[in-house]
Amino acid sequence: MMNIVEIKAMRGPNYWSIRRHKLIVMKLNIGEYEELPTNKIEGFSERLEKMFPTMLEHRCSENKTGGFFHRVKEGTWIGHVIEHIALEIQTLAGMDTGFGRTRTTGEKGHYHVVFSYMEEKVGIYAAKAAVRIAEALIAGSDYSLDEDIQTMRELREEERLGPSTGSIVEEAMSRGIPYIRLNRHSLVMLGYGVNQKRIQATVSSTTSNIAVELACDKEETKNLLEAASIPIPKGIIIYSDKEIDAAVKRLGFPLVIKPINGNHGRGATINIKTLEQANEGFLAAKKISRAVIIEKFITGYDYRLLVINYKLVAAARRTPAAVTGNGKLTILELIEEVNKDPRRGYGHEKELTSIKVDDMTVNILEEKGLGLNSVLKKGEVMYLKATANLSTGGTATDVTDMVHPYNIFMAERISRIIGLDICGIDIMASDLTSPINENGGAVLEVNAGPGFRMHIAPTEGLPRNVAEPVIDMLYPPGSPVKIPIVAVTGTNGKTTTTRLIAHIMKTVRYKVGFTTTDGIYIQNRMMEQGDCTGPVSAEFVLRDPTVDFAVLECARGGILRAGLGFHNCDIGIVTNVAEDHLGLKDIHTLEDLARVKAVVPESVLPDGYAILNADDDLVYGMAKGLDCKVAFFSMGEHNPRIRRHCQAGGIAAVVEEGYISICKGTWKIRIEKVVNIPLTFSGKAIFMIQNILPAVLAGFLSNVKTEDIRLALETFIPSPTLTPGRMNLFQFNKFQVIVDYAHNAAGFQALGKFLEKINSGPKVGIIAGVGDRRDEDIISLGVLAAEMFDEIIIRQDKNLRNRSGEQIIALIVQGIKSKDPLIPFKIIPTESEAISYAIKNAVEGSFITICSDVVPDALNAIMKYKEEDAKFEMHKEDIPNQH
Repeated sequence: MMNIVEIKAMRGPNYWSIRRHKLIVMKLNIGEYEELPTNKIEGFSERLEKMFPTMLEHRCSENKTGGFFHRVKEGTWIGHVIEHIALEIQTLAGMDTGFGRTRTTGEKGHYHVVFSYMEEKVGIYAAKAAVRIAEALIAGSDYSLDEDIQTMRELREEERLGPSTGSIVEEAMSRGIPYIRLNRHSLVMLGYGVNQKRIQATVSSTTSNIAVELACDKEETKNLLEAASIPIPKGIIIYSDKEIDAAVKRLGFPLVIKPINGNHGRGATINIKTLEQANEGFLAAKKISRAVIIEKFITGYDYRLLVINYKLVAAARRTPAAVTGNGKLTILELIEEVNKDPRRGYGHEKELTSIKVDDMTVNILEEKGLGLNSVLKKGEVMYLKATANLSTGGTATDVTDMVHPYNIFMAERISRIIGLDICGIDIMASDLTSPINENGGAVLEVNAGPGFRMHIAPTEGLPRNVAEPVIDMLYPPGSPVKIPIVAVTGTNGKTTTTRLIAHIMKTVRYKVGFTTTDGIYIQNRMMEQGDCTGPVSAEFVLRDPTVDFAVLECARGGILRAGLGFHNCDIGIVTNVAEDHLGLKDIHTLEDLARVKAVVPESVLPDGYAILNADDDLVYGMAKGLDCKVAFFSMGEHNPRIRRHCQAGGIAAVVEEGYISICKGTWKIRIEKVVNIPLTFSGKAIFMIQNILPAVLAGFLSNVKTEDIRLALETFIPSPTLTPGRMNLFQFNKFQVIVDYAHNAAGFQALGKFLEKINSGPKVGIIAGVGDRRDEDIISLGVLAAEMFDEIIIRQDKNLRNRSGEQIIALIVQGIKSKDPLIPFKIIPTESEAISYAIKNAVEGSFITICSDVVPDALNAIMKYKEEDAKFEMHKEDIPNQH
């Protein structure tokens, strides 16, 4: 038996593909089939071809028709087959998508099966179904594929954007305008931050609420149109069935009855010719609204005029679902024949919807004395629905080029009268080639949120890209659609770099939103607390309508879990790549980890910059093959990589002659002395320079003046407010305490070099191991702690991450003793108790280093002791100018 270990859905640039954002990644244990390729499973190839004859089109690596089938016959692994099944069943369900790859995880029998999807829930279902299908094919047992296909169709219709909203989103994406779906329905945000616009179906953020209310109130709409001399049917508003007789006598048959605030044909009954039909029509309309309108039924064709931004953009003639008799087949058989049209499908999957027999159909037939088993005469047309909506099987013919100038003038005038910038106008007339006020036609309704499907995919005639004028209206040429995005990744220093960039941009009056390992911030106000370095947090910032600059910390976990939370960024920074989290999520080597981090620079726009560490071989190597521009940073100006880059006219940030400087070609721009930057602790915290350099570059490349960058560096003081948990130093009366988030070997080493420059009494360290690291990684922390500190207190993290506290502590102790068996250490599992013990037992001149897990809790505890240590008192004699 096979076992699905994990299924993840990618939603942005990711480890598997930068361009293909919608991917399912299924980790699959194929078990015994690791030893049984497909050519060793008797009859497998034949059964596969019989179930999926359309897979003949799968070219696979052979890049020819039938290539995949040939691979199966030659022998391939079952994970590869499951990938192709998952793609094919999505195609059979109306979602043609074709990217896939299957790769080993490095563990025997375990594979990553990766394939594209169009709707996330369908993709996840396809992954599970593909495994079930493969098992049935291996066993040679029967399998009902139709059930899976129908389930996937239903899931698609539940989840997908409708054809109207979808067309607007596609048009936006074709112009490089990003989008975020704000709910599971049709509310979509276009653009980012302050430049966002919203659409819901075909109602936009520019659409007047008053206009929508008017369009939904058919009585008010009718009154306004009539007052403006627009031809409309005569009608009466009624509220009870007692008023039907009088209305019928006044208007005369035929009639139309519809709810006063209905839309899309709901509750409407047309061509009413008897009092009994009128009563039934009233009851149907009454289900939708309290008030019901009875109008004179206008004969002719049903037309829809679409006006966008007060200009007519499309016109269509709509025909209700119908069948034409041949003297042989029953009405039900004729419907089945019509539904065989390849243009018809389930829901909105194709340009036409299959005709479904419902109560409306049965009632229409009964009125004519017919049933589903009746046979129509040859050439006899039978309409099966009361309305011409495409969603009930109707058809549409584009007639845009035939509309008379008067009718165009009238339609555009109606949109102004109601105030609708996206407006659907329903007209009944013999044709639109002549003015409807001359041919007996009339305006039946004005619709807010009109459907686009009949225009973008008419049954006959020229398709019209009606989404184009919507985007033109929302974003006129030259309008900003995005906000600048700086993405920061790396093993260490991400949070400090992110915060410093945010501070630089805030200095020049940007309204910055940023994400870090400690929370989401909008204009320096924390909105969410916790590790917020994944795609959901990124979207939080990009959705905020007050933000005009985003700085997003991107950790490996989020990239592997779901990809980035944005399509592209303007600047992508990689601080470094060091050993951390290896062995997790099938990332086993530094090269694997670098590939994850490389997703950020690979997502930079062509006109943007990747800012890379030239001192780190793996980071420097990421420059190869990038489509964007590249800037480097280095701790030394004599780095040959920096020299070559600058000689070629490139931009870099370096440390030279004690200054943080920008090198632009052969020119140097000195920003500030290292010792004058508070973040460096007067030059003692050398490792902080590796955070300052890319931040300075990001500011410079974002056109921030050098004097403003200098000001930002001078005012960015490491503290619990600006850099919580990053080198927060507290001066007590007799000793000092520093809090830092160092949690891996590289972080410990950087902290150790800082401590070497601190003249103090005993150096006490409070440390912990992280449970989801390899044994050797935890042991190495113990070794480094023994090198850094004179005394050690070992605590536990709140989240032990699949290990016991005892196991972690034992590994740290092993590391400490291997380095120095005599160094004193104490085990106090709870962080607050460890801090309390260290502070209460601190000797004069000591320097306590707290490597914290839950930074806010640690800072709160220290602040409490700090307040007790330095009580504030004020006496009268202390007050200046007092007599």
